[in-house]
Amino acid sequence: MISATKRILTLVVAGGLLASAATVRAGVDWGNWRGPAMNGSSDAHNLPVEWSESKNVLWKTAAPHWSGSSPVIANNRLFVLSASKGAADAEGNQGKDAGGNEILLLCFDATTGEHKWSKTISEGNQFYNKHNMASISPVTDGEHVWAVSGTGVIAAFDFDGKRIWDYDLQKTHGKFGLYWGYASSPLLLDDLLIVQVLHGAKTDDPSYLLALDKRTGKKRWYVERVTDAQKECPDAYTTPVVYEHDGKKRFVISGADWVTAHDPATGKEIWRATGLNPRREGNYRICGSPIAMNDLVVATSRNRPIVAVRAGGTGDVTASHTAWTYDDRKGPDVPSAACDGTYLYLIHDRGFATCLDFRTGAVVWGPERIEGGAYSASPLVADGRVYVTNEDCVTTVLKAGPKFEVMATNRLDGGYTLSSWAVAGNRMYLRAGTHLYCIGKAETPKAED
Repeated sequence: MISATKRILTLVVAGGLLASAATVRAGVDWGNWRGPAMNGSSDAHNLPVEWSESKNVLWKTAAPHWSGSSPVIANNRLFVLSASKGAADAEGNQGKDAGGNEILLLCFDATTGEHKWSKTISEGNQFYNKHNMASISPVTDGEHVWAVSGTGVIAAFDFDGKRIWDYDLQKTHGKFGLYWGYASSPLLLDDLLIVQVLHGAKTDDPSYLLALDKRTGKKRWYVERVTDAQKECPDAYTTPVVYEHDGKKRFVISGADWVTAHDPATGKEIWRATGLNPRREGNYRICGSPIAMNDLVVATSRNRPIVAVRAGGTGDVTASHTAWTYDDRKGPDVPSAACDGTYLYLIHDRGFATCLDFRTGAVVWGPERIEGGAYSASPLVADGRVYVTNEDCVTTVLKAGPKFEVMATNRLDGGYTLSSWAVAGNRMYLRAGTHLYCIGKAETPKAED
């Protein structure tokens, strides 16, 4: 179904361009949405600052259709969701139609871009304003991969593409009631696959959290998530993240006017904090996923405010544990924040960048105007830089740290881009509208004697 773009692969192989690492390293390199630390950061080094269609593109492989799913990478395999080919693809795949009826899980060789296999997760693809039912990012543990479609079908596969089990959320727990369609990526935590369904704009059914045994797909627990959010506010498109407090693993959910922490063994709520919708507006659906590190949970809302909560406590900890808030109209809506442990980087959907002190919420710099256009992808912090990509596949590279500096602006021909970066070894991977890209520093080999 999918083949690598011949011109690029010929340039890489026949021309002798070599990546500084011959293959992607073994193990789980970027196994889930937002990376190993679940905060959009990577400890990778020797990443490129500049690239174009003819520079530092190690491979480029065509995709059947656009989607918002971001890649995950393990053991030299890259996985990403896609809609099947649609009518608009014959005209360059630049339209914002849903694509074909099938939602696919695609597997590629992470070193070469070779397409290994495609499997249909479910059918019933639809278009919701700016995304389709292939927006969700899969997760992998290096041996298996779990994918969730926007229709609510969860499927587990081995690395050869064999389907191990599946589970239908809507068939088992009722129809989704989100105004803009379901788009929350799952969380893989030890032997559990945890999914959230936060909805209410178009249903009276409760929101819930669900844990499945990752090996068998059997239900381990199910809990309702209570909220007093109204109108569209119960809807959330966020993804759960893990943190550790007092030596115990917890996971955090953001959305429906609240941040809640849960025990992964039972799903039971431990604490909750509000403040995401202080004006009680009716359209505060939340898209950006939270960040949890160093005993601090930071959650974004619809541009403003951003709320930081100290981990710990029980019950409603809003008054006792709120560490700081940041209230500016140029905060992020769709993009999640990124953090390196010291600085928190925010991208407004219309191209404004801001840096906050992670511990205090103090403004370090910004908002600063960067490349225009719409932004849906979340930023990546790596190698002393912040990589930010807009929907036109233009990436602005900022210097990480306390001084605002644009280092480069890089343009690719990938078209409509909603997905965020993944990193493995010293390679960067981007799922653009028309293609998957592998970006890395290329070295010209020495001339033969």
